[in-house]
Amino acid sequence: MHNSAHINRRKSKLIYVGKVPVGNGTPITVQSMTNTHTTDIAKTVKQIKALERVGVDIVRVSVPTMAAAEAIKFIKQQVTIPLVADIHFDYRIALKVAEYGVDCLRINPGNIGNEGRIRSVVDCARDKNIPIRIGVNSGSLERDLQAKYGEPTPEALLESAMRHVNILDKLNFDTFKVSVKASDVFLAVQAYRLLASRIDQPLHLGITEAGSARSGTVKSAIGLGLLLSEGIGDTLRVSLAADPLEEVRVGFDILKSLHIRARGINFIACPTCSRQEFDVIGTVNALEQRLENIVTPMDVSIIGCVVNGPGEALASTIGVTGSHKKSGFYEDGVRQRERFDNALMIDQLETRIRAKAAILEEKNRIAVNLIKK
Repeated sequence: MHNSAHINRRKSKLIYVGKVPVGNGTPITVQSMTNTHTTDIAKTVKQIKALERVGVDIVRVSVPTMAAAEAIKFIKQQVTIPLVADIHFDYRIALKVAEYGVDCLRINPGNIGNEGRIRSVVDCARDKNIPIRIGVNSGSLERDLQAKYGEPTPEALLESAMRHVNILDKLNFDTFKVSVKASDVFLAVQAYRLLASRIDQPLHLGITEAGSARSGTVKSAIGLGLLLSEGIGDTLRVSLAADPLEEVRVGFDILKSLHIRARGINFIACPTCSRQEFDVIGTVNALEQRLENIVTPMDVSIIGCVVNGPGEALASTIGVTGSHKKSGFYEDGVRQRERFDNALMIDQLETRIRAKAAILEEKNRIAVNLIKK
């Protein structure tokens, strides 16, 4: 992978969501949320397993009712990925899912009633070693803060977050992470900057209600990209009005583009012009679909002509440079004698990439075993 400017991560406390570490310089984790009815156990489990296949680290499940809490018991038995229970207002649901072994509670302590109720949830979380996520959202600010600030502002989001933080501090509970999400990029970014300087707990990043697949991806990439490049953020979710699998793919693409975390293939492709000697767009789209199950980090450059092709290929694991009828093929920056028939390019490239991924995986396995010894 290309060298990038070094990002100095904000120092934060380490917590664990299940066995997954969050904070203190550990890899930034990618989350998503199920959109099935939690009471439909089979459908929810199926979606969680699909999210696992595309690399999700942590999955959040909405638990709005006691029936959903009961379903969590059976969902938890069938999946291995850490589960965050998303709870609003009802402290009894939090106690129930904690009993069933969820790995994190997303609940705002200030919204669940009197001090006794808050204490019972916090004591339960402490007893079972379950972290809490405080989740502040510009769309659901407390009424008095709406009146005080007139509209959601970074300072309003910060004040809301600190209310919940202070409750946990008074109860001597510090195993928590915080998010201050907004649908406006600048509002969210500034709120996270303010929060980052006030507490040392891990921060969960997100631009909430970001929008459709395209506009939500753009807003998330800009907002999360700004924060991540400043070293802010320990775990993230890209919120899209789309298939949750797409949230995970975009999350990894954001981390990949900042050279923070590599997973799977990084495709480098030209924007296509009249110089292209083969169908670049069709080739890249087909390969992205076919090779989704490859988790080995590698750069694959697919360039339609000889103007930029050789340069990109030199810096790629696998590279193709378009030429008339047959195109040049590079491996580890070295031009190979073999050439690809443009009409059969997709199949030939897939075979080559899979073979290379297998070699890299084996090298990695040997290296890991040597370290263990």
